Amino acid sequence: MASLQDQLRGLVYSTEHGDTCPECRQPVDDCRCDELAEDARLAGLDGIVRLRRETKGRKGKGVTLIEGVPLKADELKTLTKELKKRCGTGGALKDGVIEIQGDQRDLLKGELEKRGFKVKLAGG
Repeated sequence: MASLQDQLRGLVYSTEHGDTCPECRQPVDDCRCDELAEDARLAGLDGIVRLRRETKGRKGKGVTLIEGVPLKADELKTLTKELKKRCGTGGALKDGVIEIQGDQRDLLKGELEKRGFKVKLAGG
């Protein structure tokens, strides 16, 4: 990571290339920062999908969190949509973690195991 001074002095737009990525200083069309971050996220996974229920910061409403799914971002988005449809509830995909509204751990565990993932129930 560049120092703060380098970040503040960096080129953000060029009439020759257009917008410039602040991380790698390449034109946005040639930037691979997102791909490298996605590859780093996938490399850090251990192959076990973890399901947990969380209510903290949600005004008592529970959600089921699915972490550690070893899929690329576009495949993860598709999986999120299919799981929400299967549960009949809403949800979201945030930073590689799937959130499904309500306590759906048992249903999701069966569905993910059917799709070939190794699943563990974690937390409360």
